[in-house]
Amino acid sequence: MTMDGPERRSDLTADLVVVANRLPVRRIHLEEGEDAEWGISPGGLVSALAPVLADRRRFAWVGWPGDADAPSEPFTHEGMRLVPIPMSPEEHEYHYEGMSNGTHWPLYHDKVEPAEFHRHWYDGYRRVNRRFADRVAETAAENATIWIQDYQLQLVPGFLRALRPDLTIGFFLHIPFPPPELFQQIPWRDQLTVGLLGADLLGFQTRDGADNFIRLASSLDLAQPGGDSTLHHNGREVQVRAFPIGIDVDRYSAGAKRPEIATRAAAVRERLGNPKAVLLGVDRLDYTKGIDVRLRAFKELLAEERFAPGEVVLIQVAEPSRDNVEAYVALKERVQGLVGEINGDFARVGITPVHYIHQSRDFD
Repeated sequence: MTMDGPERRSDLTADLVVVANRLPVRRIHLEEGEDAEWGISPGGLVSALAPVLADRRRFAWVGWPGDADAPSEPFTHEGMRLVPIPMSPEEHEYHYEGMSNGTHWPLYHDKVEPAEFHRHWYDGYRRVNRRFADRVAETAAENATIWIQDYQLQLVPGFLRALRPDLTIGFFLHIPFPPPELFQQIPWRDQLTVGLLGADLLGFQTRDGADNFIRLASSLDLAQPGGDSTLHHNGREVQVRAFPIGIDVDRYSAGAKRPEIATRAAAVRERLGNPKAVLLGVDRLDYTKGIDVRLRAFKELLAEERFAPGEVVLIQVAEPSRDNVEAYVALKERVQGLVGEINGDFARVGITPVHYIHQSRDFD
């Protein structure tokens, strides 16, 4: 899992460039005095894109490497050509923790937590998006295809369109896109909408999300709707489509059938006391996942004696997430408190109703 080494600039022209907030790798810090290694990130974006990119040879992935002291020069890892985007701690705070996850994330999820709006957040967001666009423009071959990912980079299509009109630009939003009435609360709604309209193809998870964007662009008088889910903007046609995304079902199905996995599953069930049912939740620790709601429901079932403690066991794996964002810190405390309450109220000697794992887990 080591870094294969830097590449010459001339080696990095790519026919397909994936652009995401993070590179698909993370640094693994070893013992003091040893060099850090790279490992594949466990995130949902990597899981979703890996099957698509597996057979592509001339592609590059542009993204933030994860910390300020990571290499800033392009490098390869396990055959992937990776182009880091440097980001200072302040830029990361304003762009990622602020605008992306303090404004866009809660607003796009219909205010599970209240969104905040700060000019310095937007200024940092714009500055980082411009840096991404500049690096992609350097990396892409002539007439290359660019595939931009998610809400952290909504200004990149517009910047890139101005820099490299020869490129074919796609953008996919991995989270819901809100109705215009919600989106228009953002003070920089015009800039964000124009940024997205720089793409040739805009992809959304659902038809509702695609329709919401068409209505938004039309209501702001920034584009004119055409036939068959298209918008006309600055003499160009922008396709707006729904592309529901999911996991690699075949990979997970095949993994579950492996004999060693079945043996381990049986051993886990035995250690749990061979309950009648095992409920398993595997989620990122995020307020949109409903982990706290799930725990309260499980507690209610125990309180109503729908089953006895030990007959049904809940295993909740919660991938650590955004530990520097206040709402996530509060969620972590709330979830841990609920786990403690349930086990305190309903545990018996040798019986633990909820097993809570706040750790990253690999595929196996």
